[in-house]
Formats: sequence, structure tokens, C-alpha cells
Amino acid sequence: MIKTDNKKINLDKIRNYPTVNEALDKEYGLPGSASREKFTGKAQAYFTGQLIEDARKKAHLTQEELAIKVGSNKSYISRIENGKTEPKVSTFYRIAAALGLSVDLNPIQSYETILK
Repeated sequence: MIKTDNKKINLDKIRNYPTVNEALDKEYGLPGSASREKFTGKAQAYFTGQLIEDARKKAHLTQEELAIKVGSNKSYISRIENGKTEPKVSTFYRIAAALGLSVDLNPIQSYETILK
């Protein structure tokens, strides 16, 4: 045990915590399983939505204003930002352009490899 600021920290307990991958394996199955792929897809949709929402706010645009710029509607932008739907590639590029962003496609390690 370590004592810091009058608090005791049990290092053995901390060492026994599962890693993120172990927790994901337990909750959603091993990488490649149907349930893990479903979770990964939802997580990626949520992440994409958050990127778009953050960029929209930095551009000082409302969902309605962004929707008008990309030829869509506020409800669709909201669903994207909340990870409920993923835009088609062409729509994603229009959103990026409307937000003054560029999209670069470069080979990287897979999402699963990065988590290991």
C-alpha cells in the first residue's frame, strides 16, 4: 500500500483491474465476433459524430446551418452527431468541406491493432 495525501492506494487491487481490451472482450466478445464488430461499428459511428459536432461548433454553425450548407436537414445532422447513423462518403466529404476541413486517407494500423 502507498499512502498519499492521507489516502491509501492498494496497488495489488489496481494491478488486477482488467485492461480495456480484456473488458471489451468480456462485454462484447473477441475481435472478429459478430457482437464485437457490432460494438466497434457503433463506437466508430459515435466517434465520427463527435468529430463532426466538435468541428461544427468550432465553425460556429448550428445543425440547421450545416444542414443547409450540405443539402440535408437538421434531423439528419443530429443523427450523425449522436452516432445514430453514418453519412454516405459523399455526404461526409460535403460536411467536411462545409466545415472547412480536408479529408486525408492514409494507411494506418487497424483499429483493433491499435487497441492491443
